[in-house]
Amino acid sequence: MREKKRIIFMFSSSALLNEERLHLLMAEAEFDAIVATAPENVTYTSGFWALPQWIRRGPQAYVIWPASGKDEVEIITSTATLDLVADQRIWVNRVRRYGTFNVDGAALDAMDSVSRRLIDLQKAPVHDDALTALTAGLMDTGLGRARIGIDEIGLMPGQFEALQERLPNAELLPAAGLFRAVRAVKTDEEIARLARIAEITERSIEAALAVALEGASELELARAFHAQTVQDDAFPVLGCIGFGERSALMNVQPSGRKLTRGDVIRFDVGGRYRHYRADIARIATFGEPNREVRQYHRALLAGVESAYELIKPGVRVADVFQATVETVRREGISHYRRNHVGHGIGIDGYDAPNLTATSDEVFEAGMVLCVETPYYELGRWGLQVEDMVVVRPDGVETLMTSDGDLFMVTP
Repeated sequence: MREKKRIIFMFSSSALLNEERLHLLMAEAEFDAIVATAPENVTYTSGFWALPQWIRRGPQAYVIWPASGKDEVEIITSTATLDLVADQRIWVNRVRRYGTFNVDGAALDAMDSVSRRLIDLQKAPVHDDALTALTAGLMDTGLGRARIGIDEIGLMPGQFEALQERLPNAELLPAAGLFRAVRAVKTDEEIARLARIAEITERSIEAALAVALEGASELELARAFHAQTVQDDAFPVLGCIGFGERSALMNVQPSGRKLTRGDVIRFDVGGRYRHYRADIARIATFGEPNREVRQYHRALLAGVESAYELIKPGVRVADVFQATVETVRREGISHYRRNHVGHGIGIDGYDAPNLTATSDEVFEAGMVLCVETPYYELGRWGLQVEDMVVVRPDGVETLMTSDGDLFMVTP
């Protein structure tokens, strides 16, 4: 049974990391340490958001996380990003730097606390490059002969092999899958942030619909949507907003297409709040929807609701996929087909699990899911219901304030 939202927005600076789960999975894999390299895993394990990592491929930042009780966690990052370390609420004290970056400063007694912290960080010994710093960090932690899980996703081609050459007595193994498995089950702090961005996204949809007048463009609705997101202290990420025939384009990007009577308006949207993502879909019509739109949308909504009735800890993901698709077919779209009917969400827009027919995963308490049933008919319209929910011990709890029903905008 889907419960109404009961999340209380009380944020703290505590770690986002599900540390107990991390150490459990590390023990199962017999890892003496793991190394985060991808931006989402660096942030997840330390609280450190390294701007260059998030905006392009190539810049390197790492977190060395030893097995429980073996040593202290350490961030490795470039000298050029130490200002971010000084300015953020991270929960890792040890920081190692590489590379040079020149800045000037005033007298220490005239400086603010962040600037003084930055100067302290710049006093640390400097390594030539990222891999040299990582090698030194692992060696200094006594891991030169250890079994180490390396998050391979954030490394550039050839760096995994180069690191193995520098650590010939260590056993390095890919560990991106382990990080993904850890992130699948959220902490209370993560759920609170996800609830907040879900709420912001719904309010942003309302702001967009408030400017849905005849002749308004997709771009005008997108502008209103993103402006509300920013006003609520979140950041734009996903903004698929399409009218009429353009609503059937799966990844539609807002254009100058004008709103006319009878149009379907499809939102597949979400922002980012304190590193955490939303992914929500809603459908509106400009004027009275026709019978087929009503019927098809009702079938898609029934599919999502059937998934809610089934999702519980221990239930197979593949079984929920099958039941969801069968419900949509039975309720009015007999030819309905999908590759997936949802996914996990968190610091990454597509966390585990992926709700597919071939998944071997089971649901666990604490997972946050986007459950969705999109339908695209080229040349006509696209329809979609997508909600965010938390898996609880006895079912799912919605993070939504609306129930996915069709909106009608009066011309």
